[in-house]
Amino acid sequence: MGEERLKRARQFIEAIPHAQALEMRFEALGEGTAELSMPWRAELVGDPRSGVIHGGAVSALMDTCCGAAVMSHPEAPAGTATLDLRIDYMRAATPRQRITAKAEVYHITRTVAFLRATAHDEEAGLPVATATGAFTIERPKGGAQ
Repeated sequence: MGEERLKRARQFIEAIPHAQALEMRFEALGEGTAELSMPWRAELVGDPRSGVIHGGAVSALMDTCCGAAVMSHPEAPAGTATLDLRIDYMRAATPRQRITAKAEVYHITRTVAFLRATAHDEEAGLPVATATGAFTIERPKGGAQ
């Protein structure tokens, strides 16, 4: 993967305030793929009785991971935005465990990238959530690809 594309994708995601607030970190970045994680934190809990992280935090992680996958695609978009993101929650995340999202671009057109993603906690087996999405492709100015 081109180092410039990798650098641009990292800078794009690291500049997003909510990614910083959720303490997201890159685990891996490839050509049209990304893996990001975030820690469990008490202030992200949606149900104080169970200690389960709020689905909105999981959603933000998956959305950001998909954006990183688009930015790292070999066609090197200049930017991206979410058009559509469907998330299916499969089970509650295990309290006090890091959640990791993995996303891949499985199809890309001139203006839209289509993605699949999963989010897992540290338990083996069924994912916490799965997602499919469509993201804009913003091409670099001047027609360069």
